[in-house]
Amino acid sequence: MQGEEEYFFNCPYCSSPISVVIETTLDNQEYIEDCEVCCKPIQIKFKTEEGEVTEFEATTLED
Repeated sequence: MQGEEEYFFNCPYCSSPISVVIETTLDNQEYIEDCEVCCKPIQIKFKTEEGEVTEFEATTLED
């Protein structure tokens, strides 16, 4: 779908591969999402420019 991008990363806790769908029409986003495998909370931050993800960070809540 236009304005969305599937983004792949590894869980910062268990290293399992995970994907999230990013809304690329918004400039900056930050939210918490649980890992699909270990269920621990991941803090996700990213920036987009012109419909492209320019920065992405997935960290534990302890960081």
